Amino acid sequence: MNTSAIRYSSDIAFTPTVKAMQTQLGSRDLYARMETQRGFGTDLTADVSAFIEAQRSVFLATANADGQPYIQHRGGPAGFLRVLDARTIAFADFIGNQQYITLGNLTDNPKAYLFLIDYARRRRIKIWGEARVEEDAALVQRLMPAGYKARAERAIRFTVTAWDSNCPQHIPQRFEAPDVKAALDERDERIREMETAAQRREARVRELEAEVARLREFARG
Repeated sequence: MNTSAIRYSSDIAFTPTVKAMQTQLGSRDLYARMETQRGFGTDLTADVSAFIEAQRSVFLATANADGQPYIQHRGGPAGFLRVLDARTIAFADFIGNQQYITLGNLTDNPKAYLFLIDYARRRRIKIWGEARVEEDAALVQRLMPAGYKARAERAIRFTVTAWDSNCPQHIPQRFEAPDVKAALDERDERIREMETAAQRREARVRELEAEVARLREFARG
């Protein structure tokens, strides 16, 4: 879709054909109200930006000149996705299997899409826009997560056109292994603290009992 022809931000996804399908299947009134009342987001809010930068995983969709879609998973430590401003997301392009399908697609067709899902909190964000590859060593260095054992030769800069969030319906709740370990470690530490406190209370009770016995013995005199 030509973004210059967009009337509502959601038009990037709701093409005339999609709207006709909504009419046919009975959901058009709902989305017509959404268009006029709020539409899709265009600037990334502070909440959405924080969500993006907290993710360890993202799916990047591109299409070649013929429209053949391709989805690639990108991952890294939290913070590998960087929100540079309200309309820009960037990340270092870590070297992988070197098929370069995404890079080739973006050369022919800049249209791109990001899909982010947080299983633990059952939340997902969809982002439409355009992406370009940047061979900028300074930018790559800026985007590299500290201490992450990966190599990157380029960066991908994603310009946001619109974004939307989905309801949590049907998202299975799953947790990242590091998050589970951290929660278990915290639980174990609380247990150790409670055990230590209990041992101290028991020792104090024994001290008091001994003191009471000594005083009774002294009273009998």
